[in-house]
Amino acid sequence: MEKVTERKPKDMSFRSGVDQQIAGAEERGVFDDLPGAGRPLDLSGDGDFTGKWLRDYVRREGASFEDALPLPLRLRKESERLAETIASFPSEAAVRAAASDLNRRIMDWRRIPVGPPVYVKLADEEALAAAWRQARELAVAQRREQAARDAAAALARRPARRWPPWHRLPWHRAR
Repeated sequence: MEKVTERKPKDMSFRSGVDQQIAGAEERGVFDDLPGAGRPLDLSGDGDFTGKWLRDYVRREGASFEDALPLPLRLRKESERLAETIASFPSEAAVRAAASDLNRRIMDWRRIPVGPPVYVKLADEEALAAAWRQARELAVAQRREQAARDAAAALARRPARRWPPWHRLPWHRAR
């Protein structure tokens, strides 16, 4: 955009001066070909245009809304995510290490809390390890069932037994 440096006359009100500058810019075509030109405004009922702008900005920049959360809320989210993704860990030791690391960061925040006073519960390592064991047993059982189904399907697809070619020879039929 171009910079406006001319001053308004003293006898003109501020609003009139701004309106005059906008009208002059329109005449010069400064507002032509702006992104979003011709599209309707999103006038949602909540009137929260800042929120929409922020959502668009975060999406454009490839960032996460979690990065903007205060630390205690991020820790809560991480604790929830850990409980939801427990089955994806390769071993019980990895589950315990992740829970231990999360608990260490929660305790660090509790020692010197910065931000809103939000209570963050420590992750229960034993409960998470038990959930991982249960999820692992379920996954093993599902793999066994799938292997049995695959074996049955392969057996069903196997062609019927064919007799050897000498079965059709005349001397073989004589017996």
